[in-house]
Amino acid sequence: MLYRFIIQSIVLLATTSLCFSEAGRKHEESAPAGMVLIPAGLFKPQIGGEQTTNGIRLQSFFLDVFPVSNIDFLQFVREKPRWRRSQVQLAGADESYLKHWSGDLELGPRAFSNAPVTFVSWYAATAYSFWKSKRLPTTYEWEYVAAASPTRPDGQNDPDFVREIRNWYSTPSPEILPAVGGKRANMYGVADLHGLIWEWVSDFNAPWAKINGRGGSEPGGELFCGAGADGSKDRENFPAFMRYGFRGGLQVNYTVHNLGFRCARSAAGSR
Repeated sequence: MLYRFIIQSIVLLATTSLCFSEAGRKHEESAPAGMVLIPAGLFKPQIGGEQTTNGIRLQSFFLDVFPVSNIDFLQFVREKPRWRRSQVQLAGADESYLKHWSGDLELGPRAFSNAPVTFVSWYAATAYSFWKSKRLPTTYEWEYVAAASPTRPDGQNDPDFVREIRNWYSTPSPEILPAVGGKRANMYGVADLHGLIWEWVSDFNAPWAKINGRGGSEPGGELFCGAGADGSKDRENFPAFMRYGFRGGLQVNYTVHNLGFRCARSAAGSR
């Protein structure tokens, strides 16, 4: 009897441990609706100064599968009137804010409901993210995910992937943008990082500021400066350098016809 009891106890403990392990794994991998879990990893940024030479260790986080759409943003301005086109302050967004919409609460023929929202400022994108209990991804988070092709994490070594991005950068954006989800997702399950719009990140000009010794982090202040390619890690990675260069010319209230955003959220246990 004692022998049988010991065997049963061992089996019970093993089963319970397996159940808790499986439950923990499923909890760790679950993602909010419309988002995917990006695993932790080491990222070597294109721009960043000496402190990034050995790479940046990124914690796991969640990222939206698609950019925020016009219909998504319409719901936001319905609930937050201060971000409607007729009521937004110039300090929060310039004169072009949502200029392609037909009105405060009307999209119209130039802004398809399922197309990515553009003509939105960094302030507006940040406010939307907060409203959704999310945040904007950091530059390093965005670039980490955007570096992946549909089949591999190091997309710079995928000739077809690099060629596709270069072709997009050399082609003018259409006046009326198509719907999100028109291109194949990358290996993490994130779509439209390339080939549709540029995207805001939370610290969009911080890498340039660090290289130039301007370590300030206040949006609208020390973040804004121009720079050449002196700090570029890989000058052959033209698409990545173009993104850093584009961000370097932005200010927090700018709105651009092909600049939108997507949201992120820190995963449990990450800092």
